[in-house]
Amino acid sequence: MKLKLHHVNLSTENVERMDAFYREVLGLERESGGLPVLEKSKGYAGDVAFVTDGAVQMHLAQKDVMAGFATGHVVNPVARGHIAYRTDDLKAFKAHLDEMGVPYSDWGNAAVAGWHQIFFYDPDGNVIEVHEVGSNAEPA
Repeated sequence: MKLKLHHVNLSTENVERMDAFYREVLGLERESGGLPVLEKSKGYAGDVAFVTDGAVQMHLAQKDVMAGFATGHVVNPVARGHIAYRTDDLKAFKAHLDEMGVPYSDWGNAAVAGWHQIFFYDPDGNVIEVHEVGSNAEPA
């Protein structure tokens, strides 16, 4: 199982302002390829802007402290934001977390079509996402 940094998600009250800041001040560009298809009818309907440095994406997501409740999940990835890794074997990674005694919330594809996502906390309460894309991504 391989992990690769995919994106950093920042939660914000004002997506347009954050998008302008990261593009104008930091010189990031709007991401045009490989964008997720948001599942806005499954509990999180917030706006999201996507910018990139050419290697790693930033997802600037509208803050929603109720998204965990709306989707029935313990971990809410859009209350404070999160860091996300892509894996080629989510099943093996979940088994690894189970072996390590790290609880996680399995969102399946509730937020993004075609991405099977899990979320968990690091020791300081920061949210980490690990996801797998494509036909190998098992359903929740």
